[in-house]
Amino acid sequence: METEQPESTTLRRRIHALLEDPRNTTREALWVRRVLSLLILANIVALFAETHYRGDAVARAAFVAFERVSVAVFTLEHVLRLWACVEQPAFAAPILGRLRYVRSPIVLIDLAAILPFYLGAFGLVDARFLRSFRLFRLVRILKLGRYSESMRTLGRVLYDRRADLASAGFVIFVLLITASALMYYAERHAQPDRFPTMSSALWWGIATMSTIGYGDVVPVTLFGKVLGGVLSLLGIGLFGLPAGILASGFADEMRRKRGAQSCPHCGGTGVLAREPPEGDPLHSIPTDGTFRS
Repeated sequence: METEQPESTTLRRRIHALLEDPRNTTREALWVRRVLSLLILANIVALFAETHYRGDAVARAAFVAFERVSVAVFTLEHVLRLWACVEQPAFAAPILGRLRYVRSPIVLIDLAAILPFYLGAFGLVDARFLRSFRLFRLVRILKLGRYSESMRTLGRVLYDRRADLASAGFVIFVLLITASALMYYAERHAQPDRFPTMSSALWWGIATMSTIGYGDVVPVTLFGKVLGGVLSLLGIGLFGLPAGILASGFADEMRRKRGAQSCPHCGGTGVLAREPPEGDPLHSIPTDGTFRS
């Protein structure tokens, strides 16, 4: 005889599936994702629109009301996620599990999206800094990562290629520092106002390596011109490295998706060479592409 589960547990499991399970494609789950995604985008639009109506008292009142409604919705979402997170095996402990959940990056983003409002509402931040804290509302755009498959794909690619991106970034950093230092010693006497310090030469190095070339700072000595030409040519290739790494990562990710297989247990699909959520043994997929139970 099956033991009847408490109603609160059943409700918590339903809320967890509604908010946290990306495989949940029920009508309710899709509507929740769409509404929250639209609300996030509307907040970004409102953040920019506020700058056009600074002197309009009616518009300001409307923006304040919209901000309060948005924070109320995001706070409710955050509380529900915190309450239901124990349904995940990794956060099953009622207290310690929730503490581990709160420390996860995506939850910290959720907290940062609503924290500035409460800091200002309770007077915990000086009024002089409150306007700067409001800029943290831009963090809300990162919440789209919860509801967008494209954002999740980008996150997986960045994570998978993090070592390659770090290597490319290190090479670019070394070349930038070296070229800026050499340019400083080449131009400091000819242009003391343009290259007063080695740090000021970094701006020239960034503009040159990225092939932007604003033209506000240019070398005039022979050695400086030669160095600038060499750095410009190297910048074309080096700044293309991260783009090539990401393109390769996206290609691999698309191949994994096209290589999805059907699960023999439930008929669902899994992505090859990627581990499933912890505690889901029926959908564990090893790197050789075969399912195991």
